[in-house]
Amino acid sequence: MWFLQSGMTLEIALVTIASTLITIFLVMPIHEWAHGFVAYKLGDNTAKYSGRLSLNPLKHIDPLGAASMILFRFGWAKPVPVDPRNFKNPKIGMALTAIAGPATNLLAALISMIGFFSIYYFGATAVVKDEFVIKIISFVAVFLISFIQINVGLAVFNLLPLPPLDGSKILAVFLPDKFIYKYYQYETYVMLAVFFLLFTNILTGPLNFLQNLVLNAMMQLAAMPFGLAK
Repeated sequence: MWFLQSGMTLEIALVTIASTLITIFLVMPIHEWAHGFVAYKLGDNTAKYSGRLSLNPLKHIDPLGAASMILFRFGWAKPVPVDPRNFKNPKIGMALTAIAGPATNLLAALISMIGFFSIYYFGATAVVKDEFVIKIISFVAVFLISFIQINVGLAVFNLLPLPPLDGSKILAVFLPDKFIYKYYQYETYVMLAVFFLLFTNILTGPLNFLQNLVLNAMMQLAAMPFGLAK
C-alpha cells in the first residue's frame, strides 16, 4: 500500500488522501459522465434513461473500486451502460465513447500541471517570508503532483487494450468483426488476471514506464507558457 512507503510523513499522506478523494468524488464521475455524454451525442440514450448522464458522484461510485483507489491508488467506477446498436457506426461510436473517459483524466492532469507551474513560476519570483504561507504553498504543490499522477495513471490504465478497459474499444476499431466476439469472450478472465498482476506489483513497472512517458510529454506542454520547457 502506498501509505506504508518509507519516508511518507503524516502530512504528505493526508494531502495525498485528499487528492485521491477528490479524484473519486469529482474526476471519476466526470470520467463516466463523459462516456455517457459522448454516447448520447452519437445517438445512444441508454446512459440518459438509466440516470447515469449526471455528475452526481453517488450515481457513479463503486464502493469496492473507491476502496481500492484509496488503498492502492488504482480503482474504478460503475461503468456507464452503452448500447452500440444505437450508433450509426458501432465500432467508431464505441471508440469515441471510450476515449472520452481517459481524455477527462488527461485534461484534469493538464490543468493541474498548469497550476503547479504557476505556483513554481510566480513563487520563484515572489518574496514570501511567512512560514505558514510557505507551508500552505508546499502542501498545494504536493496535492497537485499527487492529483496529476493519479489522473495520468488512470488514463494510462484505462487505455490498455484489454477488455473491458476503454482501450479495448479503441483497438476493436482495427479488428475484423469475426475476431471481436473472441476478443471479448474472455473479458472476465482477462480482468481478473490484470487485478492479480496489479496487486502483486508485476504490472506496476510497465504501467509506471507508460505513465512517466505521458507525464513527461504533458509536463513539457504545460511548462511552455512559462518558458520552463526543456
